[in-house]
Amino acid sequence: MTDTARPDGAGAVAFALQGGGAHGAFTWGALDRLLEDGVRPEAISGVSSGAITGALLVQGLVRGGSLAARRELRGLWERVARAHALSPLRPGPLERWLWGWDISNTPAWWGLDMAMRVFGPSQLNPLGHNPLRGVLSDLLDRRLLVHPEAPRLTIAATEVETGAAVLFDNARITVDALLASACVPFVFPAVTVDGRACWDGGFAGNPPLAPLLTPPLPGVLVLIRAQSVRRPGVPATQADILNRITEIAGQNVLAAELAALPSGLRLIEIADDTALGDLPVSSKFNGEAEFLDHLFQAGRAAAAGVARQIATAVPAPA
Repeated sequence: MTDTARPDGAGAVAFALQGGGAHGAFTWGALDRLLEDGVRPEAISGVSSGAITGALLVQGLVRGGSLAARRELRGLWERVARAHALSPLRPGPLERWLWGWDISNTPAWWGLDMAMRVFGPSQLNPLGHNPLRGVLSDLLDRRLLVHPEAPRLTIAATEVETGAAVLFDNARITVDALLASACVPFVFPAVTVDGRACWDGGFAGNPPLAPLLTPPLPGVLVLIRAQSVRRPGVPATQADILNRITEIAGQNVLAAELAALPSGLRLIEIADDTALGDLPVSSKFNGEAEFLDHLFQAGRAAAAGVARQIATAVPAPA
């Protein structure tokens, strides 16, 4: 299939990429399928893992089109898996057999959960160590993000003091901006960017859509959900309650933006509540290669046929 995006706006495609920690591997899979089917975005918005994935997507497209972008994304998530192989949160064979992808029953998770209830991130992690910093420092190429052919990219963090979204465009995206967008406040100290202390962008919108709606408007908006819209049951643990509250807050902001989308803009959602709905909060910290591949395959399956929907939604080139 040929490239479906066009620079005139009417046939352009925009991607909105949700965050969700390791669940971002679902987004990776969906993007991999879209790229394979010839879909190229003209604009991208992302938060947290969606921001990081979006940055690697953009620089891959500039480096060598869809094939290079698919390689960049795979390289990112393979680095995440290698980093997790050294993590104390990695379950042993018995724990994996008993509880699957849920790592909340491992001693390391118990210790982390207890520590987070007693100590703040500045006490637990006074130096602000983040294993993603080394990964992003190695992979991010800012020269590609500002290349004339780079799709327009906006990532978001949340300013701690005001609660407002802090938006970073291609020229302002740095390792620190990406870490701010993915800063889980219970685990990492706030990341200061340009004098503003920031937390995860999902609190201000998961993801914000307004940056994608500047003229010329895209013809199609593809929203890739890295978390389920509906989560069955009522959470019982402190961690699961806080996680659900965060999800609901982000979804309500997104729902308001979706309701205000301009008429004539085609919205296509890529989601899988079956694959994501039963996953506990601990799985967002699970970077096992097998788990990431499981979500990657689910994302690819969920995106099957979307390229055909896009092709029927946009007008034919003049």
